[in-house]
Amino acid sequence: MTIQIKDVARVAGVSPSTVSRVLGNGPVSAEVRKKVEAAIKATGYRPNLAARRLRSQHSQTIGLVVSDIRNPFFTAVSRAVEDAAYKAGMRVILCNTDEDAGKEAMYLSLMQEERVTGLIFAPTRETAETLDSNKLGFPVVLIDRAGPPGRNDAVVLDNAQASEILVEHLLSQGCRHIGGVFGNTSTTGVERHAGFVAALERRGLPAPARFIAPSLDAAESAIRQWLVEPDRPEALIASNGLLLMGALKAARQAKIEVPRDLLLAGFDNDDWTDIIGSGMTVLEQPVYEIGRTAMAMLMARLESPELLPRKIVLSGRLVVRGSTIAGVAT
Repeated sequence: MTIQIKDVARVAGVSPSTVSRVLGNGPVSAEVRKKVEAAIKATGYRPNLAARRLRSQHSQTIGLVVSDIRNPFFTAVSRAVEDAAYKAGMRVILCNTDEDAGKEAMYLSLMQEERVTGLIFAPTRETAETLDSNKLGFPVVLIDRAGPPGRNDAVVLDNAQASEILVEHLLSQGCRHIGGVFGNTSTTGVERHAGFVAALERRGLPAPARFIAPSLDAAESAIRQWLVEPDRPEALIASNGLLLMGALKAARQAKIEVPRDLLLAGFDNDDWTDIIGSGMTVLEQPVYEIGRTAMAMLMARLESPELLPRKIVLSGRLVVRGSTIAGVAT
């Protein structure tokens, strides 16, 4: 008799999806993990992924395609995916696309040639709109950027809510002229811009924004030009860590002091944000949880291909530091 996940679930008193999360090192409580591991031992269950991959000629390899490995957000997510894959006995192929749809297409072809077991992918907006894992021959979990509803599994931040949290914080500091800079290649930038606009429009305030390439050099150049304009904002929100660093460098080049002349906040609690001056106010993303959850979703999809596509939305945490507190030296 072949022991299946549903048999383990029955013994443990949990759902089959919970067993899949444990097998993929996904997010479960210590108590539940202990119960499931005991049930696995009691039933003698062995994951059947190896047999399934052998039948489909797939390797024990996970593809991981991110937009920019220099971005600390993707570095941390990649580490979480690699940790979970290692525990599951799988290898990881890591590719970097530089937000280039052409490179994405090339690496998707590479994943097919390598017959990967599955793919975790942070696509550009252009690719996310058309991506269909059914045509690739392996399951896909999107991270950070979600495509059309109901097509692919995805784990993302509640981007609109996160932007609103940052706007509300700046409003609480007395700011009324708040600008925003957003990446121009991903759905993430669009969603964060939407939350930014919604929060300001509720107060009857304008929402000046610039969409720019999500790189340090592009951010520094574009924001420096904005900050020397007569009607520059009194506070600025940057939609990722690279844009935030670019904004700080641009302010310094324009001899604008943060926070005396400009309040500055952004996304991603990168290491540098805590050690520069009195610190940068940020919306911290649960980066390790994003990577770990993506791997758990991929494992669940491999065990139960018939599952409907799921989208898991996580929340961030506001970390207030000196860059948004008037009168603090940075």
